[in-house]
Parts: sequence; structure tokens; C-alpha cells
Amino acid sequence: MNTDVPKANDPVSVKIDGGLDLDAAVIVALGSNDKGVWPSCRDGLQAALARFRAEGLDIVARSSWWHSRAWPDPTDPPFLNGVVIVRTALDPHAVMSTLGRIEEAFGRQRGPRNGPRTLDLDLIAYGRVHGDLDGLILPHPRAAERLFVMGPLAEIAPDWHHPGSAGRAADLATTAPVGRDARSIPDDTAPQG
Repeated sequence: MNTDVPKANDPVSVKIDGGLDLDAAVIVALGSNDKGVWPSCRDGLQAALARFRAEGLDIVARSSWWHSRAWPDPTDPPFLNGVVIVRTALDPHAVMSTLGRIEEAFGRQRGPRNGPRTLDLDLIAYGRVHGDLDGLILPHPRAAERLFVMGPLAEIAPDWHHPGSAGRAADLATTAPVGRDARSIPDDTAPQG
């Protein structure tokens, strides 16, 4: 496992780049409930973000961190989640490959579905692309149902419209049935687990 990934000491701005067209937004969700080799899940997530640029993913907006019980098994360690909007020249399949490569570098091992993980990176949306791209379903088929995705997204892009006509991020954050306990937390108080 490569632990020489740079660590981001300062949080990325939560404010969105004024020139961003939300119809072209590439949205990535991050999560962790296993700190792995990092001092905390927050440190691991910050380090993953620091690697994005070197992988061709330029972060233009980042939500605050959100804390929630694990789902579907609340006896697993709690999760820390967030969302970023990136600019990239990579196509959707290349973005997915890049996200998988970052997960692997951070010790992600595929286990039981929805089980504990050191790093989970999901491509939520790639602009207005909608449908099955040779096995890659966009937008992410369950993102609109998850408060720990829609809540952070609503922080940075409340007017983003789900390409599947499910609604605006701000509205979806109020109706998402999964992870209803998810709450935004200040970066300096993120759980250290």
C-alpha cells in the first residue's frame, strides 16, 4: 500500500467556483469508516483529495464533512462523507478508473457490499450524461436516495439538477430516505475514528 500520498493540511474551500456550469459538473462522493494507516478517517479523506489533481481531477468545490451511522449495518463504524465537484478532461470511464486507482492506493479492499472501507469514491454525475455507458450507470443509481451524498452536494450546489429528473440537490437532501442521521460537521471537529 502506498502511504506516500501528500496530505492536505488545509481544508479545500466550500465555496463554488463562480464560473462553473452545473450542467457540466463532474461530481464525486467520498467516504470512509476505516482509518487504515491514517491517524483518522478525516486525514485519509484529506489525503485522497490532495491526490486528485495529480490524477487529472481539479477540485473546484468541496462540501464540509458529514458524519453518519454506517448503512445498512449501523453496528459498523460510523462514516465520514463529503462531495467534490471537479473539472477534468477525462471521460467517464477514465474517471472511474482513476477513482479506483486512488481507492486502491489508499488500501481499499473489496469486501461485503456496503461494508467498512478505508476509502470509497463514487462518480455521482458526469455533466448531464444519463444512462448506461457500457456498464457504467450515470448518474449514480442510488445517490438521490442518500442524505450523506445529497446533503453535502446541496451545500455546494443546491441548484444542481439530477440528470434523471429526480430534482434539485437541495430538494433531494430533504427527501433522501437513506442516512437520515447524516449531519454536517465543522472540519476541526470531525470524528478522529
